[in-house]
Amino acid sequence: MSDDIDMAMSNSEAECSQPSHGHEASSNMAADDPASAGASQAGAEGQSRQSNLQRIQQRKQQVYNWPHNKKLLKLAIYSACQTPDCNCNGWKTPLAQQAANNKARDNQPLATFNDPCRNCNHILVKHVSQLQGCPAAEVDRLLGAVVDVENIFMSMHREDDQDTKRVYYYLFKLLRKCILTRTQPHIEGPLGQPPFERPSIAKAITNFVLYKFNSLPQREWQTMYDLAKMFLHCFNHWNFETPSVRKLQVSNPEDISAYQINYTRWLVFCHVPAFCDSLTHFETSLVFGRTLLKAVFKSVCRQLMDKCHSERDRMPPEKRVLVLTHFPRFLALLEEEIFSADSPIWDPDYKQVPPSHLQAILDNKTTGKRGEFERVTAAGDSKDGFTTVSLTSGAIKLESLKRGAEGGGGGGGKRRRVLDEAGDDVSERTVAEIVATISDPHYMAGPDALFQMQAPRDEAAKLEEQRKLIEFHVIGNSLTGPVDKQTMLWLIGLHNVFSHQLPEMTKEYISQLVFDPKHKTLALIKEGRPIGGICFRTFHSQGFSEIVFCAVTSNEQVKGYGTHLMNHLKDYHIRNNILHFLTFADEFAIGYFKKQGFSKEIKLPRAMYQGYIKDYEGATLMHCELNPRLVYTHFTNVIRTQKEIVKKLIDMRQKEVRKIHPGLTCFKEGVRSIPVECIPGLRETGWRGGGRRRDEEPDDGQALRAALHHVKNHAAAWPFLKPVDKAEVPDYYDHIKYPMDLRTMGERLKARYYVSRRLFIADMTRIFTNCRLYNSPETEYYRCANNLEKYFQTKMKEFFVCEEARNAPAPAPPPLAGREV
Repeated sequence: MSDDIDMAMSNSEAECSQPSHGHEASSNMAADDPASAGASQAGAEGQSRQSNLQRIQQRKQQVYNWPHNKKLLKLAIYSACQTPDCNCNGWKTPLAQQAANNKARDNQPLATFNDPCRNCNHILVKHVSQLQGCPAAEVDRLLGAVVDVENIFMSMHREDDQDTKRVYYYLFKLLRKCILTRTQPHIEGPLGQPPFERPSIAKAITNFVLYKFNSLPQREWQTMYDLAKMFLHCFNHWNFETPSVRKLQVSNPEDISAYQINYTRWLVFCHVPAFCDSLTHFETSLVFGRTLLKAVFKSVCRQLMDKCHSERDRMPPEKRVLVLTHFPRFLALLEEEIFSADSPIWDPDYKQVPPSHLQAILDNKTTGKRGEFERVTAAGDSKDGFTTVSLTSGAIKLESLKRGAEGGGGGGGKRRRVLDEAGDDVSERTVAEIVATISDPHYMAGPDALFQMQAPRDEAAKLEEQRKLIEFHVIGNSLTGPVDKQTMLWLIGLHNVFSHQLPEMTKEYISQLVFDPKHKTLALIKEGRPIGGICFRTFHSQGFSEIVFCAVTSNEQVKGYGTHLMNHLKDYHIRNNILHFLTFADEFAIGYFKKQGFSKEIKLPRAMYQGYIKDYEGATLMHCELNPRLVYTHFTNVIRTQKEIVKKLIDMRQKEVRKIHPGLTCFKEGVRSIPVECIPGLRETGWRGGGRRRDEEPDDGQALRAALHHVKNHAAAWPFLKPVDKAEVPDYYDHIKYPMDLRTMGERLKARYYVSRRLFIADMTRIFTNCRLYNSPETEYYRCANNLEKYFQTKMKEFFVCEEARNAPAPAPPPLAGREV
């Protein structure tokens, strides 16, 4: 080990004799230390993890920018002497030159290729002669490994734990050998190769979400899914405690031995490679399984929740509720499954049964035609209160309702009961029959079949795509890999289309963007040549794409190609989790982009795109936000099918209403009035009865006014008497989308807005919910909301019990003597 350490220590000596950056490399090693105290708990070191990574990458980029001769001087320290029969494995600075450098460090004299080696006395050029003809990429790879070696050496030097220090030394020697032999590092030995257990932690957590929360509605299920992703993210970036610390907590020798093996594997395959990219990096949750998770779960959860509570005041309200309310419940349920002997989540053959809203997506993917662009239609309850229904020929998929009926519980069952009670839902059989009818090729006949009213703009283009007359391809140039001839010909053709259709753009500028590797183009291909396309650049870190060119050749316009091209682009971006478009449109293109859903109102925060896109004179910035639940290439078909279903339902209802019922004869018999619902045929028209006009005051209006008056006079009502002032709380309305206060409720009560008691209670409850959402539990506002809510509930019970007693019919008086009845 002494020879290797001596070699590594000579790095700083050699750096002193290097040009320009000599002393900087050795002095920066402490700053670039990635794994010092690598086994310590998450704390200040975890916060600086990202800055360490950035410094290491900056250091490597700095080395990559050195002149070629300086790179060779650096690699000479790690390269074996090529003189026959010489066993020297790296050039070392002569002692005399080293002493001189130490005395005059500020001058930093340069090493030359003729300087002799302290170890073998051969000149420096003999250590790098084999590197003279190496490609630049290979030289840079070796230099990156050199930086990693120096970082690992400094980590080993600063590490106090002996187990961790031995692992660093092993990796240090491995990388040194790989630089010496110019090979890729490969870890062999008793540690084995990842993955080490099946199922993995990530797989088990996924099974847990599906197993425990399968019956939840989509929004609640998505919350649990997000918590699972958050837990896995934290676990992948966690610094685990060393085996020596573990011994103080665990007494079982077998557990300690198993943890020591897993800890060593974690260091070698997960932790150190995260900082040293010369080594292959693996995610902790993908290569480890139940053994490691059981060993560290309780300590990780305890420290994780402590961290969350310490940072609660810096969290936005929504995240605070998620982390401090839902996350502990999630971890408690997960702990039960981790330590349960017969939990199904650890079964390698566990069959995942997705919830209804995901099952519909999977069904669509398996039954649909898989082409160049995969199409997925989302289904289930959505946050916007609507559902996208996937319709197929002769049948309709309603698996979510079927599973809700079979499950017999949870939110789905409650929703189904509400629908049944309302009696307004159309039966599945009726909808299926209608779909079969409108899917019949003979359904549309006559002039309507040839000349459809308000046909979609892209209908003709979709038919041509189905007949394989046109194709869509996302293509781009590359400077690092080969580009096939067909792609290059299409790029040249697209350059010609853009140049011809956009004469105000110079050909040089179009070439610069079309052939830029950072830009891609969605090409519309017809008869083997491009006739249109959309050139765009995606900023993944910012979550948006900038559309720079959009054109279709002039003799192919007004055929719906532009709309279909944009719909394909939207579907492509949704699959890549990019949900925003930005573009600068000239006066002639604004109309087109408006038809495609673009708006001059930019909903994306300015900080997200400022400095990333260029401003164009005479052009208007437009924005389009994509809905990930839509498949834009199928959207018009779905809407048309839904319209046809509604038309058929209206026709069916009209046929029922047209029935002629016999007239009422009861009035001839002396009856002066009858209930409205007794009129024959009235219910068949859709009348449900019992509705009160908005201009009528509800029977309990007086009780509501009294309840509101008492609530306003309560001692805890002061925060809620008037709307929140935006000048005092600038970000309140960013978090609270539906504000409410007691003054507004008073105005609504005067305007007779509350046609039912339920609306009044809903507004009052919204006041308390908004307060608890925005404020943390330890605040005075939070306590006022809780106290006032209890008082309000008490008063509502008092007022309406009295109101019901007051409105109850009085008992009939006893008959008087001699009175005619």
